[in-house]
Amino acid sequence: MQLENIAQNKVHDGWHKRYRHAASSTQCPMTFAIYLPPQASKDTPVPVVYWLSGLTCTDENFMQKAGAFKRAAELGIAIVAPDTSPRGEDVADDKDYDLGQGAGFYVNATQAPWNKHYNMYDYVVNELPELIETHFPVTQQRALAGHSMGGHGALVIGLTASERYSSVSAFSPIANPIACPWGQKAFSAYLGGAEEDWYQYDAVRLLSRASDILPMRIDQGLSDPFLDEQLGIEKLERALAPFNHKATVHRHAGYDHSYFFISSFIDAHLTFHADYFNR
Repeated sequence: MQLENIAQNKVHDGWHKRYRHAASSTQCPMTFAIYLPPQASKDTPVPVVYWLSGLTCTDENFMQKAGAFKRAAELGIAIVAPDTSPRGEDVADDKDYDLGQGAGFYVNATQAPWNKHYNMYDYVVNELPELIETHFPVTQQRALAGHSMGGHGALVIGLTASERYSSVSAFSPIANPIACPWGQKAFSAYLGGAEEDWYQYDAVRLLSRASDILPMRIDQGLSDPFLDEQLGIEKLERALAPFNHKATVHRHAGYDHSYFFISSFIDAHLTFHADYFNR
């Protein structure tokens, strides 16, 4: 699979690079960014944290705003950030920010016109890791992290493809999308009107049927303007109660939904994942 390197920057003795490639799962060009720490080489491959971003984001938001490189370099962890949806002139879109391009919700769409390109679940779980592990000095140790819509994606993938990952973390996740306006709008379009078809992409619903989970860390700002209407953090806490030996929810007074919040606690998330890589 051919990769086109479209940007690169040296940072904390490692390399941040952006690539474009033709993706089979989404049937369109996709862009991703990777940070390779200074330890990464053919002789010393490193584990990977896959970061899933939120609504309206691209691969660039986390890499430019999160301030993650210093800790990733210290820990010897690569970070991969895919785009949040397929994009292009022939890719279905919507006039609103919360549907279409920039709002893939990490599902495999079943409804036209979305089902031609919007297969972000398959892209993140299967195609992207295969590409990364083929072309870069990384191991098959993988963890997931994400924010908002990406926090939803990280939790759902961690619950439905748990054998592929060692740990999961999320900032301000959309934890119960079948019960919030963002999720209902996206799922109606991508998956159709039958709510039972939505359950496979709802973390709270999946947890109600889970017998075990990966280690999880969730951080939530208490001044988040989306907390009450969109995120469902209290429902998530109740669903995680049977697994409190494996899951922690951290509430932070004064913090909002922005990358100011993420940058304040990203080091703790990377350290959390490093602990389970080392195990």
